[in-house]
Amino acid sequence: MNQPRRILFVCIHNSGRSQMAEAFLNELGGPEFVAESAGVEPRPINPDVARVMQEVGHDLSGAQSDDIVDFFREGRLYEQVIYVCERGAEKDCPVFPGVRKTLHWPYPDPAELSGDEAARLDSLREIRDRIRERVEEWLAANARE
Repeated sequence: MNQPRRILFVCIHNSGRSQMAEAFLNELGGPEFVAESAGVEPRPINPDVARVMQEVGHDLSGAQSDDIVDFFREGRLYEQVIYVCERGAEKDCPVFPGVRKTLHWPYPDPAELSGDEAARLDSLREIRDRIRERVEEWLAANARE
């Protein structure tokens, strides 16, 4: 049996977008994939992100934000690194050494969403659903035969 393919999702704070992508890939990718996520400036999981993920069956209440520098120091290796920060913010994301393939899937920062609570949650649900769709498309294109 082949070793699982290791994928890293990165955003600035590892408190929202990368956590969602990690959860979806680990759910949908089965044993063929192992997803992790990390950030440049880790912060606690955004409570609104935890709330909208709970709506689709993912409990992020115990999730921790990880620092990408720690992963580098530990010598973790990944087949691909996928950056999920907005265009313009990717300049703040480091290049992960040894990775030959990187992708950029830009999504708005949940911490920067405006409006009242209902509007913010609606925007966050749209981001969540778009991330899930992108993971599904990526899996369809990257599954081993």
